[in-house]
Amino acid sequence: MDENKKISSAVIKRLPRYYRYLGELIEGGVQRISSKELSMKMKVTASQIRQDLNNFGGFGQQGYGYNVQYLYNEIGKILGINRTHNMVIIGAGNLASALVNSGDFAKRGFLIQAVFDNNPTLEGLGIGDLKIKMMSEFSDYIKNNDIEIVVLTVPRQVAKDVAHIVVDCGIKAIWNFAHTDLNLSDDIIVENVHLSESLMRLSYTIANNEIIN
Repeated sequence: MDENKKISSAVIKRLPRYYRYLGELIEGGVQRISSKELSMKMKVTASQIRQDLNNFGGFGQQGYGYNVQYLYNEIGKILGINRTHNMVIIGAGNLASALVNSGDFAKRGFLIQAVFDNNPTLEGLGIGDLKIKMMSEFSDYIKNNDIEIVVLTVPRQVAKDVAHIVVDCGIKAIWNFAHTDLNLSDDIIVENVHLSESLMRLSYTIANNEIIN
């Protein structure tokens, strides 16, 4: 892959889907698959799959298709999940509990190491195997631990202030579930997640009886 080549956001958004479907194929004992067979499973055209993967070198063989395990491993490397990423959560509510108790993140190498909140009545209470820490401990914790990602599950009204605290502690990647977009400096990577927007897209599909790709 040409490191100077700009990969479109549409391709990047499809990579996790490839990874997920390939993982399911591996679990089903499938060793190789053609782009046509993969397109039928993923509802993406075979030519689109080939174009997407050619951005990173192709990985297929004429007349053979793709080695599922090899392609799975290579896409994992592209996505950066061939190594672990330590994370902490700020906001010890129901969403934080759901994230901590989900086993999928650890399987993908995303390890939730701590949960923080500013409500003193929550201090020391458990979420999964973790004890809730106070925000007064956050700065020292970040300095003394190898934390790469901070997950925000805080109310919209405080999200921007909390994000600035996070950035001031040297964190460069934020997974934001607060109901507001965070517009920070260009060197900070922010993934804004709006669950209500996903639900509204589902509502639109129901109302219009059509599939949105």
